[in-house]
Amino acid sequence: MTKRERVMRMSVEQPLWRALTAYRVLTMLYAVGLFATAYDEFTRPWVAITYYCVLSVWTLATLPRVANAASCTKRFLAADLTIALTGILLTPVADAHERIVEGGPTLPSIWTAGSVLAFAIKGGWRWAAFASTAVAAANLAERGAPARDTVHNVILVWVASIAIGYVVEVARASERTLARALEIEAATRERERLARDIHDSVLQVLAMVQRQGAVIGGEAAELGRMAGEQEVALRTLVSGGLVPVSRVSEDEAEGAVVRAVDEESDDLGPVDLRALLAPYASSKVNLAEPGAPVPLPPPAAKELAAAVGAALDNVHKHAGEHARAWILVEDEPDEVIVTVRDDGPGIPEGRLAQAEGEGRLGVALSIRGRLRELGGSAEVISIPGQGTEVELKVPKVSWGKAGKR
Repeated sequence: MTKRERVMRMSVEQPLWRALTAYRVLTMLYAVGLFATAYDEFTRPWVAITYYCVLSVWTLATLPRVANAASCTKRFLAADLTIALTGILLTPVADAHERIVEGGPTLPSIWTAGSVLAFAIKGGWRWAAFASTAVAAANLAERGAPARDTVHNVILVWVASIAIGYVVEVARASERTLARALEIEAATRERERLARDIHDSVLQVLAMVQRQGAVIGGEAAELGRMAGEQEVALRTLVSGGLVPVSRVSEDEAEGAVVRAVDEESDDLGPVDLRALLAPYASSKVNLAEPGAPVPLPPPAAKELAAAVGAALDNVHKHAGEHARAWILVEDEPDEVIVTVRDDGPGIPEGRLAQAEGEGRLGVALSIRGRLRELGGSAEVISIPGQGTEVELKVPKVSWGKAGKR
């Protein structure tokens, strides 16, 4: 198995930056078109032509600046707003007074709104309020008096920009919350995977050393006692806490970034489940399987076989030395079912919940946890005096997901 880092980028505001880029170009062309249709009415058209040359060069040259939040710096925003305000204040110099009084457009026209929106997307509603207030003051100064249409346009830009800024702030907060939830989910899944592996290896060895030490006695008994203490400590560690396997970071250019380490199989081909279960067959374990292969993706086959092994370990430890077990493999059209049954004394009612509370997570993690990761289920049926049956089901629709773990 190899490990790879899975990077999930989330940026709810990135589409806004792309829309703003298109908006700036279109409104620049619109402003130039308005001037061209009313060229004869301007008293100093050369002032307007000079301004539009600067505006066109600035808009096209700074398109990369409004591609994302990282490129859209405070210095750029200040310069961009200055271009807009300069155009508004130059309007009385270039245009006829009659047109201004009648409510004619300013030189930048609706291009100004793009500058305000950049403030809103970058810094939220407070930045939007600052930029829109500056634009409102410039418009009032350009008209000389608060005309009705001027006040209407100013309030419209002010309210719209603040609303967009607020929505961006809420979206960013939601994005961080989602990223944190994904981080916790990834950490929990990794903790459960490590707990299963530890239960199937280290804890089993420590428990065996403890039992054998008590039987042998002497120095071995002391070694067994120490092994028992370490087993309890390790069970406590496994059953609590989270492993920080993923990291949430803030990237202005990309939004929230979640990095999680995944395991993926080196072999992408299916594995015959029968081959993984065959080593469990013995004089006390009978294996009944279909005559045809039972193909599964390597991760799914490995986890299902490990769950069967955990069930057999429980049989050996709790059902007695003379207990027998049977493994039945069924390849159904929609799912694969593996049943592990024994003829032991069974499990007393409430014992599984008590064992889980004590940190003994053999059934909770090594069996049910594995099947849950595969999108399947594990059902334990036990009647005192009549043995125990563990039914493991893996739906075939989950194989694609399991194969990408």
